[in-house]
Amino acid sequence: MDLSLVTIEKPQDTNFILGQSHFIKTIEDIHEALLNTVPGIQFGLAFCEASGKRLVRWSGTHETLIQMAQKNAMAIGAGHCFILFLGDGFYPINVLRVMRDVPEIVHLFCATANPTQVIVATHGEGRGIMGVIDGDAPLGIEGQEDIQWRKDFLRMIGYKQ
Repeated sequence: MDLSLVTIEKPQDTNFILGQSHFIKTIEDIHEALLNTVPGIQFGLAFCEASGKRLVRWSGTHETLIQMAQKNAMAIGAGHCFILFLGDGFYPINVLRVMRDVPEIVHLFCATANPTQVIVATHGEGRGIMGVIDGDAPLGIEGQEDIQWRKDFLRMIGYKQ
């Protein structure tokens, strides 16, 4: 078995979700779930088929995000993984609950805009995601000022009252 790192290629502030599912139906079900949850959502989605033709299946509402998803899915190349890129102004927190309800999804590795590397294991003809490196390591423990900043920030952006 060989381990490698695949860097997710995307613009700095672009959010994405990386996960694993179990069936070709994933593409259509995620697409429908997103459209039914967030009207006007912009996204690109790609799914690595693990048997049969073994194609990268794709869908979306935004051409650039679709191409980004296709490129990153091919680079990862792990069976049954999917990657979903979200357009400006759309965030994982708005869609994670509905994503968890998609019957084919078995695992979500990350939902982030951080620089991310995917740890991929290759054995024979197969590849699998072992985990992700999401962002940078912490520099310390938050203090009282940091706690207040966090609370104020969440209320300022409307996620807490």
